Amino acid sequence: MSTENEGTAVPPAPSAPPVPVDAPAASAPQGQAPQGPPYGQDAQGQAPQGQGGPGPGHPGSSSAPDPSWPPPPPPAAPYGDGGSGSGAGGWGASYQQPAPASGRRRGGLVAAVLAAALVAGGVGGGLGYVLAKDNDESTGSTTVSASSNGGDVKRDPGTTAGVAAKALPSTVTIEAESTSGEGGTGTGFVFDKQGHIVTNNHVVADAVDGGKLTATFPTGKKYDAEVVGHAQGYDVAVIKLKDAPSDLKPLTLGDSDKVAVGDSTIAIGAPFGLSDTVTTGIISAKNRPVASSDGSGSQASYMSALQTDASINPGNSGGPLLDAQGNVIGINSAIQSTGNGGFGTGQSGSIGLGFAIPINQAKYVAQELIKNGKPVYAKIGASVSLDDGSDGAQITDQGAGGAAPVEPGGPAAKAGLKPGDVITKLDDRVIDSGPTLIGEIWTHQPGDKVTITYERGGKQHTVDVTLGSRVGDN
Repeated sequence: MSTENEGTAVPPAPSAPPVPVDAPAASAPQGQAPQGPPYGQDAQGQAPQGQGGPGPGHPGSSSAPDPSWPPPPPPAAPYGDGGSGSGAGGWGASYQQPAPASGRRRGGLVAAVLAAALVAGGVGGGLGYVLAKDNDESTGSTTVSASSNGGDVKRDPGTTAGVAAKALPSTVTIEAESTSGEGGTGTGFVFDKQGHIVTNNHVVADAVDGGKLTATFPTGKKYDAEVVGHAQGYDVAVIKLKDAPSDLKPLTLGDSDKVAVGDSTIAIGAPFGLSDTVTTGIISAKNRPVASSDGSGSQASYMSALQTDASINPGNSGGPLLDAQGNVIGINSAIQSTGNGGFGTGQSGSIGLGFAIPINQAKYVAQELIKNGKPVYAKIGASVSLDDGSDGAQITDQGAGGAAPVEPGGPAAKAGLKPGDVITKLDDRVIDSGPTLIGEIWTHQPGDKVTITYERGGKQHTVDVTLGSRVGDN
């Protein structure tokens, strides 16, 4: 999704963007999308200085990214929303995040909907009884009783029911509320026995600055919690339960690098406030470039995501994506939606395109947050364009604000990369745009050595780069 970022608007990216699945979205005036200049993005997570150019939904002209954090608002649609703009073919247009409804009002709405369904069911049942009774009195009953109950139902550990029964006690529904009373609902899961819970950054964003945060287990037991650390760029956060119980059971973490397309998946969350909901599907794709934002109008998140068709809706954010053995392979974070036809505004639900942060990356981020309270990002030290395209990530000719497009003494400079070079591969991953490059770099850790393939003057070159590091989102 995209949000406003100091007046800059978001250009399209090479593939249809997903939208994070937690916070409610704003309704934009019909047929109107916010306008603004294009932007570029630093492959080390740096934001550009806005330049004049076409509005959302159109490729921007040469805009130089700003080498300072935060990164620009991403080319994606709002959390829990289908994005904005129709037929633009890009990552969505800017929007203004609304004041989310309070948990009480949202719960009331859900309760009202459920109550209506129950009333309708009751009326139908009543009518059915009357008709059957009248029929019995006139013709006699034709009901035949079964001779047995069919035997006991066994739910083996490897079944969906078995996996859910084991995982549900270690998941929580998170309610985050700002000091002004605004907030929403998301999901998290037990990371360790000390009471740390892993979730999405955008789930707890409202409670970061003095807000209220609670976590409720399926048993109904509710705990106050506090934010230990949060990473906007990764969209990962860690909270800790106050007065955590001694019998916490952390979920087993799997290996997301070994996940294969077609593997079974199980998602647990609180879609639209319906806590402890379980859905199933498969891994539909891997290494899907995803850009999104928390709706606060400042920073962007990038990931190389696991794609699943397990039903994921607003409120599933931060919940675990499990494999068939019950191991966590990802954190459910975003959905693509057709809201209001195409990429229109308005909160909408799953169409079978859900995206999860791979657990190998999330584990590293969570451990850094617990240890230091701040995220650590890998970087190459070069600014790249985020203009729409499929030919690679081009290092800009000029950095915003007079900064060098290639950081002096940084990893890219040491490897001999120059402005104008077009990066087409990182190891064996094809790079088709700036956002894709950023997402792939952030799957690595500082100090990792990667092989970069780039084009210069019509010729292809390959070079090894040792990734540098940057601490914090700011």
